[in-house]
Amino acid sequence: MSTDITIFQADTTVHLPLPYADEGIQAGFPSPAQDYITETIDLNYELVPHPASTFYGRVSGDSMIEEGIDAGDILVIDRSLEPENGDLCVCCLDGDFTLKRIRMEKNRVWLIPSNETFDPILVTPENRFSVWGVVTHTIKSNRRRRRFG
Repeated sequence: MSTDITIFQADTTVHLPLPYADEGIQAGFPSPAQDYITETIDLNYELVPHPASTFYGRVSGDSMIEEGIDAGDILVIDRSLEPENGDLCVCCLDGDFTLKRIRMEKNRVWLIPSNETFDPILVTPENRFSVWGVVTHTIKSNRRRRRFG
């Protein structure tokens, strides 16, 4: 399956209001920098609407790289959501966690990777299968690692 996930409980008891640029960040032509930032955002509030059923997971493996999900990325996983066709889900297949898009057909479920070197997985009656949670957000580091040498 080639994508493993390490699961952590979400702790939303701490409020951490962080300053943010409430007028947006231009991705096109630069705009004048804001002189000061007065708004704050609490990522727990924004990313975790269901604290009792939300977990974080750290990705290892490369089966979802064509969606921009890389090893080391952190997933926000909500176990209270009912999975829908096409959702990105953490699934438990035969005792192992895997991260895939789910495709639900009339009498079948497919686990769809986003890496052309991996084949879709048809879940059969012989498999022990459950959707463990629906991924609502992906948190990734955008800073490139420096190479020394």
